[in-house]
Amino acid sequence: MSDDLFKDYKPEILEYDAEIDGMTDFELRENRLETKENLLDKIREAKAKAKGNQTTFRQNIRTENEKQ
Repeated sequence: MSDDLFKDYKPEILEYDAEIDGMTDFELRENRLETKENLLDKIREAKAKAKGNQTTFRQNIRTENEKQ
């Protein structure tokens, strides 16, 4: 019975149109990753600029077993 139901069915082939459909998943993902990378670069530059030439020196942690 199901064979009779679809015997005249001819599937319509749909073409992708960027103007109608917008970005594909791949393009959307690439766009977001590119934006993320740009923002991370800006954050790194801002942190480096804020830090300047400051260098942090830490002393060794003394333990009880260490000879003096």
